[in-house]
Amino acid sequence: MSIVGLLTFANFNDVKAQDQPAAEATEQVAEATDQVAEEAAPVEEAAAPADDTKSFHQMLKEKYIQGGAGWMTPVLLCLIFGMALIIERILYLNMATTNVKKLLDGIEDKAKTNDWKGARELCANTRGPVASIFVQGLDRIDQGLENVEKAVTSYGGVQMARLENNMTWIGLFIALAPSFGFLGTVVGMVQAFDDIETAGDISPTVVAGGMKVALLTTIFGLITAIILQIFYNYILTKIESLVDQMEDGSISFMDILVKYHK
Repeated sequence: MSIVGLLTFANFNDVKAQDQPAAEATEQVAEATDQVAEEAAPVEEAAAPADDTKSFHQMLKEKYIQGGAGWMTPVLLCLIFGMALIIERILYLNMATTNVKKLLDGIEDKAKTNDWKGARELCANTRGPVASIFVQGLDRIDQGLENVEKAVTSYGGVQMARLENNMTWIGLFIALAPSFGFLGTVVGMVQAFDDIETAGDISPTVVAGGMKVALLTTIFGLITAIILQIFYNYILTKIESLVDQMEDGSISFMDILVKYHK
């Protein structure tokens, strides 16, 4: 019995000794798993990007405020007034475009039958500076071709001046926009030096505010000038095209009068 009891006790201790390492290993694995999960959680949170995307309108508004309303407003007004005049000129020039060949063919058809009154009505019902010039010439058809030519030449100059109306103001806004931007730059630099003098330090933090005003006003002024200049050149090209139509049309018009007027 004693021997059996000793053997039983020894086996029990061996089993207990084997169970303890297994339990300890299980606890260590669980702790390691929890630790990995805790470390992975911040990584997952950091991996999720924050939804800080701003629209173009919001970014533009933010930069406008940062540049200073006192210096950005004049640049903005140059852009608004300049674009208003540009739109007016584009609409006017598009409405002034005339199919000169079709108009001359109609006048020639009327001239073949000496229907000068009908030719005048045709020109009066056609929009554009070319037709207006022809109307002035036909009004003086009974006064001789010399007077007709003078009327066409004189009224052609009037129509050219009307085509170039408001172009001077557009050019002014093109010059003012970068000028206001550069003025804001100078003021921003002065502000930066004042901040340096007040703080007694030349660190980037001290001069950042003034430099930002300087750079933003310059950028917006140049962008405004570039936009207006592009449209300004387009309008000049359109005016040159219409002037060429007026000159060529006037020559062909006089040729018709010389050919059919008796």
